[in-house]
Amino acid sequence: MRAWTMLAAPMILAACTGSYEPRPLTDKQASELDKALAGKVPGEKMSCINREPSTNLQVISNNVVLYRVSRKLVYKNELIGSCSGLASGDTLILRSYTSQMCRGDFATTANLMTGMQTGACALGDFIPYRAPAK
Repeated sequence: MRAWTMLAAPMILAACTGSYEPRPLTDKQASELDKALAGKVPGEKMSCINREPSTNLQVISNNVVLYRVSRKLVYKNELIGSCSGLASGDTLILRSYTSQMCRGDFATTANLMTGMQTGACALGDFIPYRAPAK
């Protein structure tokens, strides 16, 4: 029994390691993302952005969200982990205790009708997409 445990332990540990690979976007989600970012140019990744009172959240998938600050500025965020339920209409609840949203800030998703938590993830880097100056 002890020998079996010694042989199984490395395999169990190996199964727990690895990297997270998000699901690819569906054709509909990719089209929605392309439409939202059309005519905008990506900038350098940022680890934090200021909380804007007028920021609108647009969910693309369980892994990709857009923060629309204005018609000229949109931040794309690829979540770390998958916030299950986002794509089906659940609400994203951020746990941030500063005036900024930053990479690594913890988030959960919840179904507001049932009050049940449906997923958990963290914010990734923010990629600004700006309309080019005319």
